Amino acid sequence: MANLLGRSIVRSGSMSKADSESSSLFFAHKTVRESQKEMIEDGRNALEKGDFLLAAAPTGIGKTAAALASALEISMSSRDIVENKKIIFMTGRQSQHRIIVDTVRKINSRIPDGFPRVKLVDIIGRESMCEHIDKSTGKCSCEEEVVEESRKGRRSDLREKMLEEPRHVGWSIEYGRQRKICAWATARSAASRADILVCDYNHIFIDSIRESSLPAMGIEIENSILIVDEAHNLPDRIRKGLERNIRENVFRRALSDIEEYKGNLNKISERLDISEAHGLEEATILEQQIKALRNDTGVKRWFSKQQTELENSGKDDIRIETSDFLGIISRTINSIGGRGEEDIDSTIRKMCESLRRVMIEDDDSLEEDEENDCIRLAEFLSICLKYRDNTALALVFDNLGDEKRITSHLLDPALIGKPIFEKSCGSILMSGTLFPPSMYSDILGIPENRSNSVEYKSGFPLENRPIIIASDVTSKFTEREASFSAISKHISSVLEKTPGNVAIFAPSYLMMDRIYSDISYTFGKRKEREERGMSKNLVERKIDSLYEGRAMGVDTVLFGVLNGKFSEGVDYSENILDAVVCVGLPFPPPSARQEALLDYYTKRFGRSRAWRYASQQPAVNSILQAMGRPIRKAEDKAIIVLLEKRLLERRNQDCMPTKSMHIMPCSNSVRTSKQIQRFFEK
Repeated sequence: MANLLGRSIVRSGSMSKADSESSSLFFAHKTVRESQKEMIEDGRNALEKGDFLLAAAPTGIGKTAAALASALEISMSSRDIVENKKIIFMTGRQSQHRIIVDTVRKINSRIPDGFPRVKLVDIIGRESMCEHIDKSTGKCSCEEEVVEESRKGRRSDLREKMLEEPRHVGWSIEYGRQRKICAWATARSAASRADILVCDYNHIFIDSIRESSLPAMGIEIENSILIVDEAHNLPDRIRKGLERNIRENVFRRALSDIEEYKGNLNKISERLDISEAHGLEEATILEQQIKALRNDTGVKRWFSKQQTELENSGKDDIRIETSDFLGIISRTINSIGGRGEEDIDSTIRKMCESLRRVMIEDDDSLEEDEENDCIRLAEFLSICLKYRDNTALALVFDNLGDEKRITSHLLDPALIGKPIFEKSCGSILMSGTLFPPSMYSDILGIPENRSNSVEYKSGFPLENRPIIIASDVTSKFTEREASFSAISKHISSVLEKTPGNVAIFAPSYLMMDRIYSDISYTFGKRKEREERGMSKNLVERKIDSLYEGRAMGVDTVLFGVLNGKFSEGVDYSENILDAVVCVGLPFPPPSARQEALLDYYTKRFGRSRAWRYASQQPAVNSILQAMGRPIRKAEDKAIIVLLEKRLLERRNQDCMPTKSMHIMPCSNSVRTSKQIQRFFEK
């Protein structure tokens, strides 16, 4: 195989019969596609050495089956030497959970008699698996009124059923509720005996979750192979794990919770007739600290100073120094409770520990983001302490309505990702838009000498998904207004000439709303659009309406945004979309966070790569994600229209897998109309 270390290449070669058969024991299907053969070989070669395969694998090539085949071969081969390596398969979508479970079932159906079957446990977040969790005690209601002896037997029964054959987490939840047993706790206890754990990224890449869940499941990173699906999302998911915000009123709200908690401790003292309940002294000191922060004029002046600087800047947000914020906190609380001799960090750290122990009864009338202000404050301060001297953390000050707000932003996912990947037994990271894979290797901190970055060619006929790029329109701010009329004409051409469903994705909600209003005539197609903050259930209902409409002979035009709910993470199966239109390039808007990211990446990677990594490539990849929605199988056909002339520039073409794309430039909407008509006439 070609030398892949530290650089991206395109795989298009062939393998010998011996190569393709060597992984057949753990391959889910009778026949192996060429790209799957290549990916199996690359995965096996990387994992044998404990290295990393970063696979830019287009939708439909069967990357799930290929990744599992190579990982299982390496994992199972360790049985005769040491404990079997665990495979941790991470994905952010429950629909993908089902695909993994079904794939392992197919693998088991093909394993010859005498060989052990693959055992799998599927798990999601506790909040989704348990009916109700009491935040004050951390206990769920799944096993209420079940006696201990019965509980043990029922858990054992569910655990054995989870392991006897691969089951989707939805089955486990339903069975657990019927038997009044906790599916989440049972899945955690079963994981140690499984060959594969299917879970969300959070189980590995969020420190607090990993440190509590993996030991409980008997799993060690050091003895695990990691598979990361939709890995283009991983950097932002890691960043989100350290994104917290507090508002100026957090001290008042936290104080209210502490006073309630302290009052409950006093009631316990009276009921038990003791001088002081456990934790009351600590709660009293904490109450004094938070009251001081609420009332201190220095804290109020500090927030007012940031507000003045924000207003004078003329911007929507500004960056503040972490040490400056921690300094005002420590000066306010340092002498309370006789802790004047302690250093700044120790004082704040002890206060955070006390905040985490504040327990109050749930208030169901509160919104989710209004709850747990003590925990919110503790987590925010803990992040600031951990990264106070690290330029990879940016604190940003802005206003949310009339409230002053501070938000933490992790700029470098490698701080979390690198030590995890280095501890693991190797990893496969894959996505249809993991492009270029070498960029994700850099961003996630994967060691260069162990990184194998490979771009696989799609086995689909390129003519099944031609890509029109309009050369007469742009979303560039200085030319946007002049382009709107032409953009509308291009879209009208698509709607007129497409005999089926059309999805239109804009770079922002503001621009989507304008396009939605401008396109008044849709040639008989009904209109559906994405809304800000749409729930998962509403998104699913909107997508289901496409299939219902097709059954009734009614076509739909779906309006959404790039990087939104409709353009990413949705499986448009059965070739339900006949055309996709992407308007513009969704570059990140100017912000203090974006400026900090560019500055950080410039120091780490140099100016050229910094711009590409922070702005250019994410914008292009959001288009690549949207382009991948309509083509899910080799026989699917759809036309793509990109309304952005900048995509014809060399610097942006370099950000796209053009070797796997059939591009047709169009200079006006008349040519677009003719190309679309010709495509559907074929």
